[in-house]
Amino acid sequence: MPPDNEHDFEAFARASQHTLYRTAYLLCGDADAARDLTQTTLAKLFQYWRRVAAADHPHAYAKTVLTRTFLSERRRGLRALVAHRHVDPPPPPRHPDLRVTLLAALSTLPPRGRAVVVLRYWEDLSVEAVAGLMRCSEGTVKSQCSRALSRLRSELGDAEIYTAER
Repeated sequence: MPPDNEHDFEAFARASQHTLYRTAYLLCGDADAARDLTQTTLAKLFQYWRRVAAADHPHAYAKTVLTRTFLSERRRGLRALVAHRHVDPPPPPRHPDLRVTLLAALSTLPPRGRAVVVLRYWEDLSVEAVAGLMRCSEGTVKSQCSRALSRLRSELGDAEIYTAER
């Protein structure tokens, strides 16, 4: 890769790493896993930088790579986990602030449901954009959103009391 392309990638990586990390953290719910996911995404982008740089929207391309990498790693991790042991998720904390409560509730969602909620409502992407990122139909995105939001509502229960205290 010529030096100017490497410089372009470095500038892109510096400009987008915070946004990618934030999305990765929301998807993973763990700072270390989010850093790993962000680094994996940037490594994949570097590997195909010519293609990424030629794209109309490199940041959207990066978000697509991040989401698909997250889902792929979760599928692999879930298969290994199911094959070896069953782990119950820890109970949500009794009286945490809203952020911790929301992250705990997000962790109860399956990977695709979590990805749909984060992309749709945190990243404020349209149904069409989320469907494109996840390589599924718009109807699948809508049904995944509906199921995930229903589960979040049941998990959060009276969590709205915390928002009134802020």
